[in-house]
This record gives sequence, structure tokens and C-alpha cells, in this order.
Amino acid sequence: MKLVHQINLAFGIALALVLTVAGFVLHYVLLDHLIGAQKDDLQAMSVEMTDTLRQEAIPMTKNISAALPISASTAGISAILTDDTGSIIAMSPSSDDIKNMKPLAAAVTNAEAVSVQKISDGSDKNYITVDQLTPQGKLTLYTPMSKIRTIEQALLKRLLIIFGAAGLAMLIFSLFITKKFIKPLIRLRDELAKVKERRFADVTFIKAGGEIGSVAKSVCDMAKELNRFNQVQKQFFQNASHELKTPLMSISGYAEGIRDGVFEGENVRKGLDIILNESARLKKLVTEMTLLAKLDSEEDVFKEEEICVRELLTETVERMNPLLVKKGVTLHMEYGELKITALRADRDKLLQAMLNVVSNAARYARQNINIHAETREGQIVIRVSDDGPGIPEDLLPYLFHRFVKGKDGESGLGLAISRAIVERCGGLIRADNARRGGAVISLRFPGAL
Repeated sequence: MKLVHQINLAFGIALALVLTVAGFVLHYVLLDHLIGAQKDDLQAMSVEMTDTLRQEAIPMTKNISAALPISASTAGISAILTDDTGSIIAMSPSSDDIKNMKPLAAAVTNAEAVSVQKISDGSDKNYITVDQLTPQGKLTLYTPMSKIRTIEQALLKRLLIIFGAAGLAMLIFSLFITKKFIKPLIRLRDELAKVKERRFADVTFIKAGGEIGSVAKSVCDMAKELNRFNQVQKQFFQNASHELKTPLMSISGYAEGIRDGVFEGENVRKGLDIILNESARLKKLVTEMTLLAKLDSEEDVFKEEEICVRELLTETVERMNPLLVKKGVTLHMEYGELKITALRADRDKLLQAMLNVVSNAARYARQNINIHAETREGQIVIRVSDDGPGIPEDLLPYLFHRFVKGKDGESGLGLAISRAIVERCGGLIRADNARRGGAVISLRFPGAL
């Protein structure tokens, strides 16, 4: 069953239950109210009759119809007068004869006397009775329940018609509202079908309010991210095939040349050196690609431990010294207010990330590289800056993507690996250009607790 039908069915059942309960409640409330109002009228009438009987002191054997108000006959009210022993003295058995309240012997038969006695005792539930003491005995006024039920049923019928009309209007309104709410969900389902079919670029934003709007925005954002990831993946394979193809072509070309005797003497040795260098480059590229894949998918490849920041930076400088000396670049270490001296990470992986960042700075630096470490807002911040030409503005947003490299870059995987490692440490890495020139790469890490 469709969701719209389920909602409408549930609302219809709930509305029917509410109206049914309301009908029962109204039935008993109206009945109680009408009975109470009728008893109040009987009570007032009995008081009036008692006062009349006291003033006139009508004897039990005389006609006492004058004590009964004229309105009683039109209201269907009857009266019974009993003595102290409970014997019926006189009565007005019906509304037609209520003006002639006569002694019992002249008014009723024996069978009628039994029925009247039940009414007087209050044991007959088909009548509403009110008792009042008079000089002649106990005066009992009574009226049939059927009259009250008739009035109550007439009122209840009108109220139920009103409730039914209101319920029908609510049901129609609910159908309209449900359709309005379900329509965005149906459109959202169609957009999710596009995601299932990997048509990420075709997904459009569905305008809706409330939580449905939030879900629609999340679906649209997810489709955009999946589309971007899909494009990055395609670009990755294209770049990877290109990067792998270049050394393989060199290796294949020189190997065929040596086999076919194209190279002789010293050229053979040079060809073998090129094959070895391209093989090493190919091995490094495959190793970096494998590491990136593991960082993205495997949890056990990352072994966390507590690392001293100063020791990490000292080892980074020591590892980079041969390259720095070869390029004639000086590295300067600066420590600011370092309140937190340790962080949690995989030592070998984080060292590799630092080496990638510093070697990238050494590639473009003219004379100096600066490494500055400090504690800021409860985090450890490491800044690596150089005095080189800086990073092109169009390259900044994609600097840490795979196979993105600058003018003199190598594989384009070094900074991508650094970002993956830093993020696995719970940190953040970003790149920018200094005001006075040169690139600045900042690494932020939460301190070890």
C-alpha cells in the first residue's frame, strides 16, 4: 500500500474512533445534564406545592388539585401523596388527570397501585422522581425518562451531524495536506533512483519545508559529493595510468634497444641506469598509491601512540639535512609557547607526512625554510614556510588532491598522502601563500590527553 493511502487510512480510522468516543461521551453528558435540569424543576415545583398545601391545609380526603401548578400538566409531570406509613393517600396518575388529585381508591386499580408504589419508592428507573415532605405526608413528583431520552437523542443527533460534517471536512483537508507532503517525497524518491543509477549529475534539489527539505538538501549534497568523487576517481585512474605509463615506456624502450643491439658500449650502461631509475620511480609510485589506498580503507594500518612534538620535528630535520645541504637551503626551527608537548598518532606515518611537506618546501625554496611549532586554542600548530615563488592561486584548492602537482613536482601523491595521514590523526592540513611571498603549509593536531 502506498504511503499516501496508509496515512489517509490511519487518519480516517483515528477520526472515526474520536467521533465514536465523542458520541458516547456526549450521550452520557447530555443525559446527565437533562436529568439534573429536570430534577431541579421538579424540586422547585415540589417546594411550591408544599407551601400551597401548608397554607391551605387541604385534608387528605379533599381535592388537592389546586396545589399542583398548571404548568405541570403540560410538562408531563405526575404527583403522588403518601402518609407516614408509606401508604398512597392521593395521586395524579397522568397528565390528563393531574388537575383532579383524588384519593387512591377512586383513582387507580390494585395493579396500578403497585406500579405507583414503585415510582414513589424510587425503584422504577423509568421515571425521574423528587420527594418533598408536606403536612399531609410525603409528596412525590415524577416524570417519565422517555421524555428526557427523546430530547437527548434529538440534541445528540444534531451534534453528531455537526461533528460528522466537521470530520468529513477534516478528512478532505487531510487528503489535500497529505498529497502536498507526499509529493516532495515522491519526487525525492525519483532523485534517489538517479543516485542508484549513478546519474549523480542529474540529481536536482527538491524544494520542500521542514525535515523533508533537510533530507532533500542532504540528498542533493550527497549527489554532488558522489559526483565529485566519481570525477576524482576517473581522474585518478587517468593520472595513474599516465604516471605508470611514462616509466614503463622508458623501461620498455631501453630494454628493447639493448636487446636489439641499438645501444652499444657506454650507451648500454646508460640505458641500464635509466631502466633502474625508472624502475625505482615506478616502485615508489606504486608504494605511494598502495599507502593511500590503505589509509582510506584499512583501520589496522594506523597504529596510534603518544609522540613528543620536539622529537618528531628533530628527526624530520635530521632526515632532511642531506637534501637541504645538496640544494643549499637553510632550515630554521622555532618553538613558540608549546604548552602541549605531545600528540597521539602513528609515529612512522606522521614522520612521513612531515617529510613530504618539508621536501615539498625544499623543492621550491630559494634559501630558507622555517618550521614553527606552538600551542594555539588547545591544539598543536606546526607551520612549514619557504621563501619560494608560492603556490599558484588556481592550484590552491586542489593542492592536496591526488596527482595534483606543481611545475617541478614528482608524482603528485606526496601532499595527498600527508593530508590522509594528518586527517587520520584527527588533525587538519591547509596551504596558503605568505604575504611576503612563499608557501605556507599549516598542520593542526589535537593534543594528547
